[in-house]
Amino acid sequence: MYVHQWGEGPEVVLVHGAVLGGRECWRAQRPLTQRWTLLAVDRPGHGRTPAARQDFETESVQLADQLLDRPVHLVGYSYGGLVAMYAAVRRPENVRSLTVVEPPATALVKGNPVVDEWAARIRGLTSADGPLETVLREFLDVVGAPVDVTDLVHPTLLQGTGQLIGARPPDEAVPDLAALRGIPLLAVSGGHKEPYELICDAIAEATGAQRAVCPGAGHLVPDTGEPFNRVLEDFLTR
Repeated sequence: MYVHQWGEGPEVVLVHGAVLGGRECWRAQRPLTQRWTLLAVDRPGHGRTPAARQDFETESVQLADQLLDRPVHLVGYSYGGLVAMYAAVRRPENVRSLTVVEPPATALVKGNPVVDEWAARIRGLTSADGPLETVLREFLDVVGAPVDVTDLVHPTLLQGTGQLIGARPPDEAVPDLAALRGIPLLAVSGGHKEPYELICDAIAEATGAQRAVCPGAGHLVPDTGEPFNRVLEDFLTR
């Protein structure tokens, strides 16, 4: 996986979610480069990394082998949160801390009607066969990302949307929370959609993780900038 590197200081590995690659997803975190080295990966099919099926388990192996060969802080956003949790289980000795931001780990609260219905909508996106522009608009609605898509969609968005189709659905992810209990963990949500709140609460309850809510940007929690950066940096510093 291609890795963008910015800044100087202790290393923080950043794993993006769907549609946007590492450079675009974490643009609001650039102020942290004054004190931290940010290593933002491009997951397969995004940015500069060659295309492959989006699969949290396969990608976790790549991530662990490539970037968890020494102690680092690990941050995973959305689908990248699933990748990060699986990778942390593989190399817990090298994960100084783990932060997950609205991971769609719906299996953790399976049986809740609201979550199950939402999980089915996400699964439907992975087998969509319509125009990419239509799939993108549906994706943004499902995840709760307040973005207006223009008639001329940027190629980067279309490239990322194409990776959604055929991806391994996130409802198949069952991260080993018991194995994460020994890792300092932060679960962050955006305070906008019930399934994310329930999932983050379940992670915190099972692992003893710290919980935080950064409202104001829907699912695009990193885009809140300073509020999210402050929460993250306080946690990393502790």
